[in-house]
Amino acid sequence: MSSAAADALGTTCTQHDPEAQDGPEAFIGYTHWLRGKFPDLRLDIRRTVEQGDLVVTHSNLHLTPGDRGMAVADFWRVEDGRIVEHWDVVQEVPEEPANQNTMF
Repeated sequence: MSSAAADALGTTCTQHDPEAQDGPEAFIGYTHWLRGKFPDLRLDIRRTVEQGDLVVTHSNLHLTPGDRGMAVADFWRVEDGRIVEHWDVVQEVPEEPANQNTMF
């Protein structure tokens, strides 16, 4: 495990994304797989909220240059300053929204 990941992840990491496995090594493996599949991936974190042991990031995820992206809400449970649990909600940015409000 890289030192940056070791600093951020707990010894356990419960994953609630149905496409990802539990554990810090699996979390790192998933991010490496995603970056390998989409080498130009860009994640723009637009806002962060913290309450107690939960941190939420609201981001615009672009898998390829020029795509509309996806709105992503990641929920992280932190214990002793390290991530131990993760949930996410992902929604594609529509081509023709029903209103003029942005998702971000």
